[in-house]
Amino acid sequence: MKKWLLLSIMVMLISVFTIACGNAEDKATDENETTLKSDETNEGETKAAFPVTVTDGTGEEVTIESEPKTIVSVIPSNTEITFALGQGDKLIGVDNYSNYPTDVEKIEKIGDQQLDVEKILALQPDLALVTDFQHENNPDILKQFKEAGIDVIVIGSAESFENVYNTITLIGQVTGATKEADTIVKEMKGRLAEIKEQAKAVTEKKAVWVEVSPAPDIFTTGQDTFMHEMLEVINATNTAGEQKGWVKMTEEEIVTLNPDVIITTYGYYVENPAEGVLNRAGWEEVPAIKDKQVFDVNNDTVTRPGPRLIDGVETLAKLIYPEIFDK
Repeated sequence: MKKWLLLSIMVMLISVFTIACGNAEDKATDENETTLKSDETNEGETKAAFPVTVTDGTGEEVTIESEPKTIVSVIPSNTEITFALGQGDKLIGVDNYSNYPTDVEKIEKIGDQQLDVEKILALQPDLALVTDFQHENNPDILKQFKEAGIDVIVIGSAESFENVYNTITLIGQVTGATKEADTIVKEMKGRLAEIKEQAKAVTEKKAVWVEVSPAPDIFTTGQDTFMHEMLEVINATNTAGEQKGWVKMTEEEIVTLNPDVIITTYGYYVENPAEGVLNRAGWEEVPAIKDKQVFDVNNDTVTRPGPRLIDGVETLAKLIYPEIFDK
């Protein structure tokens, strides 16, 4: 009789303990539906808790049940951000154009805008970082990924620094690197603020022509582009500032803008672009040509929405206002 009584008490205690643990776990799960928490690991390090619910670039709420161990990225900017967050070792597939950092060369290529669907499915990543292009044009492919058990996060287009900060934060949340994301965003904002402060020393604004593709089809950047925002930050004037987005202009139109400085961004596929611009017929009286103020900058640092955008701003500042920034 005593034996059965003791056994009953033990069963009761185990049940109470299990229910209590279950309630605590349910509560933690509920809290993670809308916010991120940190758990202490055995080594004393903090780590973002899962599951986590986020709103992706489509406005849809997506829940990631557990920290992804493997990731594919289909656009260079997301690849760069993933590496910057310290999650590069999780990347098992990247798009054909991902070129930074150099470690990316060792990673399996999965196509470009036209994804190699079979290869991605064969890799079986836990998480796919895709773009709104795929969401709009290849919804069936994304559905395949989800049906295969792959978490899909759509990263929306970024056309401003604020958009980039939000993208870094989002990727940090879904990869378990929230602390790292916060640090990167804070550093970017801090460096940008310092540049803005230095730019207050500019007394005469320079007019800048930005050329993102060479003749004969010359394109520039107007409003709603990083280059435009960068020029505003350093207190320079975008000669195409009345335009919006990516705009094609003729040589005759460009000459009338009389830029003080010309910036090209296509040196990665055109040899010595500055020389080509300096030797254009009919441009001799343009101030930037007369003063030889034509410079090429790394395209990825001024158009790719990632952490290196701040490097791009600093480069432009030193080229356009060396007397203020290049000290």
